[in-house]
Amino acid sequence: MNEDHLARIQAIAEAALLAAGKPLSIEQLRELFTEDERPARQVMEHALMLLEKACEGRGFELKKVASGYRLQVREEFAPWVGRLFEEKPQRYSRALLETLALIAYRQPITRGEIEDIRGVTVSSNIIRTLLEREWVRVVGHRDVPGRPAMYATTKQFLDYFNLTGLDELPPLSEVRDLEEIGREIEKNIQGEIQFESSEDDSDSQNGSPEGQAEHPEQTLH
Repeated sequence: MNEDHLARIQAIAEAALLAAGKPLSIEQLRELFTEDERPARQVMEHALMLLEKACEGRGFELKKVASGYRLQVREEFAPWVGRLFEEKPQRYSRALLETLALIAYRQPITRGEIEDIRGVTVSSNIIRTLLEREWVRVVGHRDVPGRPAMYATTKQFLDYFNLTGLDELPPLSEVRDLEEIGREIEKNIQGEIQFESSEDDSDSQNGSPEGQAEHPEQTLH
């Protein structure tokens, strides 16, 4: 395969990733081509490698996540890009992050088991939010009286937190408690660009009480 043909495959993949607005797998990218021109999987992988190199030194990067590949703004430029958006993105409560952390580390797990570990009742709003965000899903029912639902994380969860697999979560030995696990997970959010830091800095310079609010308890579940 000549360099011009490979460059065209790379350009088509770049255009598709820009237009999709979500991760695309190698097979999804290959399906964009007609059967007689469809590149082999190895060729597509090579084209993506070239695209990744082409992004070096630019404001965006090619990132591999659980669902495939996507083009995204580099985290270091979030403070500037964030000024394009007037609405401050939602932050998540400590209770929600702790619940999500337990599901991620102990899956499959039931709501009752989460409550036993946390020592408090899990709000229905938390479970509903996690399900609506498609970060968790019901994978079965525990074979005990009442047959409670068992929850596990999804590919969307991995994509949102910029992960390719659960093995990329911080080891439990490196975190002290559930709150710290939640904060560690929140710190890795990149699937949707987070701009709290730049806006909070601006608020604090203006003396706004919101600029001093760093704790997620002050947010909605």
